[in-house]
Amino acid sequence: MLRSIVLLSLLAVAGVAPAAAQAPAIEVDHAWARATPAGARTAALYLTLVNKGASSDRLVAVSTPVAGKAEVHSSTTENGVMQMRPVAALEVKPDSRTVLKPGGYHVMLMELKGPLKEGQSFAITLTFEKAGAVEATATVEKLGAAAMPGMKM
Repeated sequence: MLRSIVLLSLLAVAGVAPAAAQAPAIEVDHAWARATPAGARTAALYLTLVNKGASSDRLVAVSTPVAGKAEVHSSTTENGVMQMRPVAALEVKPDSRTVLKPGGYHVMLMELKGPLKEGQSFAITLTFEKAGAVEATATVEKLGAAAMPGMKM
């Protein structure tokens, strides 16, 4: 009887260990936002998505406790006028880095619950079609920051 219990325990651990040891296919690198002035209702979040998996995935939703709503947007310039538009999903190709940066794709934070202050950090949850929810922390840089220090654009 004891031998059966030990054997079942070892099999259970062996079945769980490989799943627990796997690194997530998608990682978030350099998540940051600019500080906002008092009364601001919107901000932009920038980050790099690193897909270490063998297949494409799609970012389909973003949420954070600092905003009532968060959407992935694209920035384009048409006839000298910059326009931002929401996108339903953002493809993250396999074995690659997808950079969300000023002037390009970014996460629009709307209905801010308070100003974003330099030095503050906040949680973000990115939801992918295949990878599911990925948790990360964003850092607030100074008002007018062009890019997070150390980030290659």
